[in-house]
Amino acid sequence: MARERAEEPSFSHLDGRGKARMVDVGQKEETLREAVAVGEVKMKAATVAAIRKGAAPKGDVLAVARIAGIQGAKKTSSLIPLCHPLSLDLVEVGFAFGSDRVFIRSRARVRSRTGVEMEALTALTVTALALYDMCKSADKGMELGPFALVHKSGGRSGVFTRRRDWGGPPPEEDGAWE
Repeated sequence: MARERAEEPSFSHLDGRGKARMVDVGQKEETLREAVAVGEVKMKAATVAAIRKGAAPKGDVLAVARIAGIQGAKKTSSLIPLCHPLSLDLVEVGFAFGSDRVFIRSRARVRSRTGVEMEALTALTVTALALYDMCKSADKGMELGPFALVHKSGGRSGVFTRRRDWGGPPPEEDGAWE
């Protein structure tokens, strides 16, 4: 009985000898590319209530976290060594609330030869870190994650969509996100 071979994963950032390299995207076609990432920060219900009321000790938590996430997306190529610098067309960060968590959604868009997934994920994680920083004096037990890319489009690989029950509004329901 022949055993099926598991397909070896392909890592674009490794050369034939397994050494790290920056991918040459010079011959790729420019296309409109978009990525959406979703995650959450779990915390005490009282912390969520304080954020929603704007009563957190450090001020407007969501405004600071949103700006941090946008700034993080713009700095992705400085943080992740093999990412290409991108001239982003759009970065959005939105929030939704559960009784004991804040959900975060980030969206990044660019017309480029390479994808924008890392920028969406960087926006998401930096937003979560800033939210943690703004609230840590009141709630040291916060938990960050899970985080995931839930959608990407554009480029040769086409569309990718992940379905997962995040416990909050689906990422595509714009009206549910602040």
